[in-house]
Amino acid sequence: MKRLSKLFSKENSIRGASILLIITLTLSNILGLLRDRFLTKNIPTFDLDIYYASFRIPDLVFNFLVLGAITSAFIPVFSDYLSKKEDGEAWRVTNLLVNIAFVFTLISGIALYFLMPMAIKMVVPSFDETRFNEVVKYSRILMLTPVFFSLSYILGGVLNCYKRFFAYSLAPLIYNASIIVGAFLAPTFGLKGVVYCVVGGSMLHALVQLPAAIRLGFKYKPVLDFKDKAIRRIIILMLPRTISMGAGQIMLLVFTAIASSLKSGSITAFNLANNIQTVPTVILGTSFATAVFPTLAQTISRGDMAKFSFYLNRALRSIAFLLIPSTVIFILLRAQIVRLILGSGKFGWDDTKLTAMTLGFFALSLIAQGIIPLLSRAFYALKNTKTPMYISIVTVLISVGLAFIFSKRFEAYPVAGLALAFSIGNFINAGLLLLLLKQSYSRVLAKDLILGLVKTILLSLVMAIIVWSVMHLMANVVDMNRFSGIFIQTLVSAGSGVLAYILLNYIFDSDELKWAISRNINGETKSD
Repeated sequence: MKRLSKLFSKENSIRGASILLIITLTLSNILGLLRDRFLTKNIPTFDLDIYYASFRIPDLVFNFLVLGAITSAFIPVFSDYLSKKEDGEAWRVTNLLVNIAFVFTLISGIALYFLMPMAIKMVVPSFDETRFNEVVKYSRILMLTPVFFSLSYILGGVLNCYKRFFAYSLAPLIYNASIIVGAFLAPTFGLKGVVYCVVGGSMLHALVQLPAAIRLGFKYKPVLDFKDKAIRRIIILMLPRTISMGAGQIMLLVFTAIASSLKSGSITAFNLANNIQTVPTVILGTSFATAVFPTLAQTISRGDMAKFSFYLNRALRSIAFLLIPSTVIFILLRAQIVRLILGSGKFGWDDTKLTAMTLGFFALSLIAQGIIPLLSRAFYALKNTKTPMYISIVTVLISVGLAFIFSKRFEAYPVAGLALAFSIGNFINAGLLLLLLKQSYSRVLAKDLILGLVKTILLSLVMAIIVWSVMHLMANVVDMNRFSGIFIQTLVSAGSGVLAYILLNYIFDSDELKWAISRNINGETKSD
């Protein structure tokens, strides 16, 4: 028990936090893939369209009201108080934000309970009356999740500031495990059982982080002051981020509306492919961004721009080193990945082909999706939340426009056109963030970063040739009609590519490979 207690209370370095987050996020995403496998095995895609559509409004509310405040405003403000040794004020602001978030999510839930039919009409305009009513019913139940997630993410922000990532990283594991329980119950209780397990998982998501926050000094107090100076500062900082996140959710809402007019299973294919492609971006992108964000905020609080640029450039190179070869694997082995994860039960071959094609277009932007959270957090650490907002709005408008065009041009797989529009928007977003950050802070996007990216791209192209060759060779050796055959083909092809990539980086003396195996990732060398 003492060792377990130390894990919850131990402060993590950037390297330690990154490793911990990579491990736990990997486990969480494995659970997420198992969740999707059991859902597709036990629930027809016709009904899964209802399930995924039911998340759109609750997710919009949570992202719009809460998540933007935490990622862009609360952590920098809380870090400022900690750097000034004003712990009491930091906890007071935490309580204020908890109570304000609770009030807003509760009022939104009550209001949307009555307005949900009108809201869902925008989400799935092409659904028949029976499916439409089902989406309304489940969306009303899922409106409980923003209430629990608001507390959970605020507590997670506190743990991030103190560099305690263990409890924070356990939360998604427990959440996904809860939904898996619901998937097992689906044959008996149907979608309702899954939805109630989602709500239960969101509650556990908060509760697992509460003891660690209490150990750090959090004590709940029923205080409420909308005119408080710190809260007004958070609101000012959060508004741009809230707008940009709201725009992103509106984009997904529009994509869902378009998919609802396509053939049955299109909403499910889009969401399942999206869930699969977020595995590498979350594990290898968001983990770095989450781990380094408190350090970026602290270096800015101390006015140390050299350290800020050092940590940002190193994180960008590390993410690219991991995600560019991941792109190769996901594009070349997309059909095998979908068959291994989802190909069972009620998920047929037509569903597999549709999801695999969609996954391929999603995978094009893995690197862009991976660096966007880091670049956005760099702006937040600089207390500049407006620039990411403007960029997000522009790219959302472009993505939505392209979605309407591509969904009509892709006659065989129109839902894959939505994924392509999504990917193009992400590349534009990442490119603009990099460009504007470089204009303001010249040390960002330094020469060593550009050279590192070029080397990574070239070595990944060599890796792609190896993966493609081994994949076709193995197809003639194994039985491609059996799970074991597909598994062996995928494992050998991907494994050969990864080993070749590591060997090539070793031969060409890659800095990124050295960082991956070095224990002193935080220390600058003389050349740095």
